[in-house]
Amino acid sequence: MSETPQQNQSDTSDKGPTGQGPGRPDVTKRGGGAPGSRGRTTIADGVVEKIAGLAARDVPGVHAMGSGISRTFGAVRDRVPGGGTKSVTRGVKAEVGEVQTALDLEIVVEYGVSISEVARDVRENVISAVERMTGLEVVEVNIAVSDVKLPDEEDDEEPESRLQ
Repeated sequence: MSETPQQNQSDTSDKGPTGQGPGRPDVTKRGGGAPGSRGRTTIADGVVEKIAGLAARDVPGVHAMGSGISRTFGAVRDRVPGGGTKSVTRGVKAEVGEVQTALDLEIVVEYGVSISEVARDVRENVISAVERMTGLEVVEVNIAVSDVKLPDEEDDEEPESRLQ
C-alpha cells in the first residue's frame, strides 16, 4: 500500500473575485489598499521634541531641561506678558526621518541622585513615550548633563513674583 502526496490544487469556484470568500467585496479594486494604508503620515520634529521633553521631565531626579543660558532666557521670556508659556521643548533636539528618530537631550539633575540611573530612566521613558505615541523607531537618545541643582541654589525656572 503506497500513499501518494496530495496535490496542491487551488479551487476558487466558491470564492469571490479576489479569492477571499463568497460575497466579500474587493477592497483593493477601488481604493488601492486598506483604508488605513492610503496616504502618508509625517510627524514634525517639534512634535517628537514635545513628547520627549514631557517624558524626560517626568523622571525623578530631573530638575530642569536645557543649559543655564537657555533656562535664563526662558525665565525672562516667561516673565514678559504674552511671552508664552514654558517651553516643553527646551533642552530637546529631535531629528525625524520617515520611520526613525534620534534625540539629543540636555538636562539638569538634582544633587544627590545617581546621574547614570537618571540618564537610564530618562532614556527608557523617552523611548517608550515616543515610540508608543508616534510609531517611530527611536535609534538613539543622547543625554548631556549640563548642571546639578544644589539644594541651596535659587531656581531660575520659577522666578518669584514681585506682586503681593
